[in-house]
Amino acid sequence: MKLRIAIITLVLGFMSCNNASKQNAVVDSKEITEKTEGKYKYWKWIAVGDKESESSIEKRFSILKENGIDAILINTNANPKTLSKAAPIANKLGLEVHAWMFTTNRPGDSIAQQHPDWYMVSRSGKSCFVKEERPYVGYYQWLSPSHPEARKHILSLVEGLAKVEGVTSVHLDYIRYPDVYLPIGLLPKYDLKQEEELPDYDFDYSDASVEKFMALHHKDPRKMENPAIDIEWKNFRLNEIRSLVNEAYEVVHKHDKKLSAAVFPYPEMADHMVRQRWDKWNVDMVLPMIYYNFYNEELDWIGYATKQGVQDLEGKATQLHTGLYTPKLTPEDLKKAIQMAKDNGANGIAFFDDGKMTEEQFKIIKNSKE
Repeated sequence: MKLRIAIITLVLGFMSCNNASKQNAVVDSKEITEKTEGKYKYWKWIAVGDKESESSIEKRFSILKENGIDAILINTNANPKTLSKAAPIANKLGLEVHAWMFTTNRPGDSIAQQHPDWYMVSRSGKSCFVKEERPYVGYYQWLSPSHPEARKHILSLVEGLAKVEGVTSVHLDYIRYPDVYLPIGLLPKYDLKQEEELPDYDFDYSDASVEKFMALHHKDPRKMENPAIDIEWKNFRLNEIRSLVNEAYEVVHKHDKKLSAAVFPYPEMADHMVRQRWDKWNVDMVLPMIYYNFYNEELDWIGYATKQGVQDLEGKATQLHTGLYTPKLTPEDLKKAIQMAKDNGANGIAFFDDGKMTEEQFKIIKNSKE
């Protein structure tokens, strides 16, 4: 009897220590977030592979921390196991962790690919499920937010990431429809002119979407002479993305996490180009990708687009952190871009470098914080 009591006491003691250790891990990540709240925050988008070693991850994360980065948006292809490996390493270095995921665009999603009816369809009848029929590029494999099972699948991925300890937010990318209009600077690449909503790039005419719309408005967008001017049809799709975001918000907050999103430069532009009216969402942080060169704009457009977004969010608790595309920025222009975002009300800067950040650019980022 005494032996059993001793064993139970040891087991309970071990469990208590183990639980305390887990609690400390959570507290540590929250302390990191608390330290970065209210300060001008620097973010970086980064990918971590399933097979990447912990030493390799730590080396890459250390470089970012040493060069002034506060928060990292980690793409693990929505794999919680990989995220669980990377998050503690980042937390140990004092980096805030955000779980970056592709949302309605789900390239290579093995579960989704078993269900052809989950995918968006263009006005011309082309499905994102079919490789040869995808718009622009092969990785444009868009799921319909109107299909209940596709939506359920997306939200399950959100929840899987939200459950990982050490994560501050789940970060939604590609939370929209395919580009109705490409950024003007990209049109020559596809030998395109887009002066109106073209049938091949106007989505979602899938059965799930059309049937849901018809139940609400009693008209068929497939039979409209010019669906581009039907405000209910446009607003329906804006609201499908909005409701998906709002559901994701509830999911992540249930797990005491926040929701962030990568979005198009400012709400009116996002509405026009990709059916994305992000100033109407329940979201804690938005990172508008103000990649001025994609739109054939000049450098000062970064300030304009930042200010427009900040004004559209006025009265909401949502923070705005300006996204910069650094491969096209000289160190001097990067310095100016950072200052423009600050001067126009951004809460921070998110950097996307496509793996090409230079030592000179890192130096600009680090020095701009001092």
